[in-house]
Parts: sequence; structure tokens; C-alpha cells
Amino acid sequence: MKKLFTLAVIATAMLFAQSANAQVKFGLKGGVNLTNISVSDGDALKDNIKNQTGFFIGPTAVVTLPVVGLGLDASLLYDQRTAKIKGGIYDTGNNLLDEDKVKMQQVVIPINVRYGVGLGTLASGFIFAGPQFGFNVGDKKTEVIKNIFEWEREAVNFSLNFGVGVMALNHLQVTANYNLALGKQNELGLNSATWTNLTRPKVKANAWQIGVAYLF
Repeated sequence: MKKLFTLAVIATAMLFAQSANAQVKFGLKGGVNLTNISVSDGDALKDNIKNQTGFFIGPTAVVTLPVVGLGLDASLLYDQRTAKIKGGIYDTGNNLLDEDKVKMQQVVIPINVRYGVGLGTLASGFIFAGPQFGFNVGDKKTEVIKNIFEWEREAVNFSLNFGVGVMALNHLQVTANYNLALGKQNELGLNSATWTNLTRPKVKANAWQIGVAYLF
């Protein structure tokens, strides 16, 4: 966790160190997470997890570097993603288990390199990519469906962003990107107090993201 946090701080510092010779704009960003749950291959529980819609919001900054078309951006966002867990199995009393929702809450720091092409004085388009550092701010472990399942979250996670965007009137920005999780983010298992044959597949909460930002 300390290593990831240090990398995030260093990368952010490098971004804003460019501001002496670059144009910097600050603003507010928000949008929608279209969660795309990925479960360990071959695990029987993967069909029990269904995608849900979440959101993200927070301050952002865009740096235009003194190189034609090249820039950077960084944000500090509250990011929420949700998933629906279906029972799909029977408990010890032969009752079909119900369904429940699990919420993933984190503070994320995406840092992207971007390359833009002007489309005239009114708008420009750009592509971007970069790392994202996530820090869990919700419960570490959640019991789901009357204590049948356990959903456990990692304290820190790492992912990558790839996307495209449009800037209008030098203030309004619209982006679309895919956030690809790297490494383990979550684990889903059967509650050890109820079940003896435990399975703990790794669960990744990837997401398609649509964002809108206003830069001052």
C-alpha cells in the first residue's frame, strides 16, 4: 500500500511540476460507471454476480504541455461500483437463496497522458491512457444474502485507463474510457460459519466510464 501511495504522489507531483511552462486548468468531474465484473475462470460462482451501474465525482486538473497536442490530466475522485449477488443455490434448509447488492467504494487517482487534435476554435478531440490508483474507503468485508456469502475488498488496487474525449469551448470536456483492473481487487466466498467447502474466486470490477468535466 505504501509503495502504491508513494508512486501516486510522485506521479502527481511530476504532473504539476510541468505547470511552470504549461497551461493548467482546474475543474470538477463526474460520471457513470458501467461495471463489468470479471471472475476467476472456471469458478462456479461467476454466474451469481451481475453488473450494476455506479458513479464517480471529484476535482480534476488538465495540463497542456509546451509540446503540440500533448497534455496530462489528474483527478481525485470518489468512485462507487455495485454488483448484484444472486443466490442460485439452496441453504441447509433447502430454501432457495435470495439476491443482494454489494457496494464497492474507493477514492481513485487517475493520471493520464493525452494527445489532442484541434477541430477548430470551438472543439478538439483527444485520446488518453494512464494508471489509476484506488484506495478502499468502504467496509473491508461484507456479508451478503443472510450471511451466506462474504465479499472481501483489497485496501489498495491498481488499474489502467484507455479512452477518448472531446473538449468544447476550452471548458466543457466529455470522455469515454475503459478502466481495466490489474491484480486482485475483491474476493467472493461462502461464509465459513455456514459452509464447509469454501471457494474464494478473485473478482475484478472493470468498468466502462462516461465522464463530464467543467474546467474553469
